[in-house]
Amino acid sequence: MNKKTVRDIDVLGKRVLLRVDFNVPLDPQTGAIADDTRIRVALPTVSYLCDNRARVVLCSHLGRPTNKDQALTLAPVAQRLSQLLDQEVKMAPDCVGPEVEEMVSTLDEGGVLMLENLRFHPEEEKNDPAFAQALAKLADVFVNDAFGTAHRAHASTVGVTRYLPAVAGFLIEKELEIMDKALNKPDRPFTALIGGAKISDKMGVLENILDKVDSLLIGGGMGTTFLKSLKYETGESLVEEEKVGLAQKLIDKAMEKGVHLLLPSDVVVANKFDAEAKFRTVSIKNVPHGWYLMDIGPETIKQFAAKLRKSKTVIWNGPVGVFEFPNFRKGTQALAEVIADLDANTVIGGGSTAEAVQELGLVHKMTHVSTGGGASLKFLEGKPLPGVDALLDKQE
Repeated sequence: MNKKTVRDIDVLGKRVLLRVDFNVPLDPQTGAIADDTRIRVALPTVSYLCDNRARVVLCSHLGRPTNKDQALTLAPVAQRLSQLLDQEVKMAPDCVGPEVEEMVSTLDEGGVLMLENLRFHPEEEKNDPAFAQALAKLADVFVNDAFGTAHRAHASTVGVTRYLPAVAGFLIEKELEIMDKALNKPDRPFTALIGGAKISDKMGVLENILDKVDSLLIGGGMGTTFLKSLKYETGESLVEEEKVGLAQKLIDKAMEKGVHLLLPSDVVVANKFDAEAKFRTVSIKNVPHGWYLMDIGPETIKQFAAKLRKSKTVIWNGPVGVFEFPNFRKGTQALAEVIADLDANTVIGGGSTAEAVQELGLVHKMTHVSTGGGASLKFLEGKPLPGVDALLDKQE
């Protein structure tokens, strides 16, 4: 990674504004933190700053609040972080303003202060210069360790870098180095497994990785548009009609480049899009009219698994079925278990794929599970990440 990190700067006694991604899932009934993974992955950077006697000012968003919705306060996150660090994390009443500035000024070396939800201020997402300046006023140095928001040009990811020297934290460094190796310097054979609901969400990814992979396996809802381009019956499943021609072009491009592109040969279909729907497995040639494609079938699982087992690098982004419905998670579960057992570099894209792997208890068996859904997609597309681009280069 050609960006300076927190190792490259002197933080002793400095006020460090640390952007983290503490956008944790909350239990809808109790409001308690349902999963603290996003807090845990930030610990190496937070602990490093504390150990090097910086005065750490944490900032993050949580959810999509309207006004100052106290259900989305970061106070429970500060409490959980206190437990994990085994030291008090003070909670600020806001993220900018005189009261917050006073709290920062009294922060001890090695101390930690959590700012209130950045998105309580609409200026955050607008990358408002005055708001960015107010945040920057709290610190001497800016460290970005929020990979999950690195694809957003917000005040706390890009705006503050105009007013403070800005470097990467350890999580951003790790994410970029692992994904860059997988994508641009892979051990071969290199296989990409791409699923998810819509082809339009992954079109940039597909176009970029076709120049890099040896095999491309396509499942999930987006696979339906590819099947439609080959004139198969797809029942009532969502087909992005405007992308059918593009799907055919990608199939042709794969053939030209010698990439093995595999689509489902059999599928699990249901009579309605519902967890309790009637379902059965059919060949892709025999999808009943009016039914929904819900998962890949056992033959497809075998074909995909055989290709994966020969791979030395695997990038996986998107479930291959309706994973949230128990009857239609078998394909995703089976392939996750295959990938987990590989002697290979296995990189799992963020978002719903990461959630599936976590729910299956397989995170520890993967080389890397990304913390950023949208950011990992942008990286796989080969697109710039504004929150990373804004950081100081190594030579600066």
